Amino acid sequence: MKPKICIVISTYNSGITKKLLFSAKNELKRCGVINVRDYKVPGAFEIPVAIARLAKKYDAFIAIGCIIKGQTANFDLISSAITHAIMNLSIASKKPIGNSIITLFNKNQASKRYNKGKEAANAIMEVLKIK
Repeated sequence: MKPKICIVISTYNSGITKKLLFSAKNELKRCGVINVRDYKVPGAFEIPVAIARLAKKYDAFIAIGCIIKGQTANFDLISSAITHAIMNLSIASKKPIGNSIITLFNKNQASKRYNKGKEAANAIMEVLKIK
């Protein structure tokens, strides 16, 4: 099977999300996946709706974003809403969605989490094996 993979990436905090994208694409390439398309959205909050609109066109998805805690509760609300939306989409569509939306307290923490793109790629590849 040659899966069609879609990566939806937030352009917000692009210095970080580009490194997550690089990590995911390298891993997909290592796994022999050649049919990969990425779509850019302004922020992490837009990722679930983009995936919902594309759900019928792809076999699996990787969501890439970065949310950094600020001075308000917005961080917690957005992170929770996105996580629930991605899980609901995955179950409803019966398609794996690798979650590489990292949540940080500061930008310095990002460098230790760039492998989350790779981890999301591995996760969807494993779920695609389940028949």
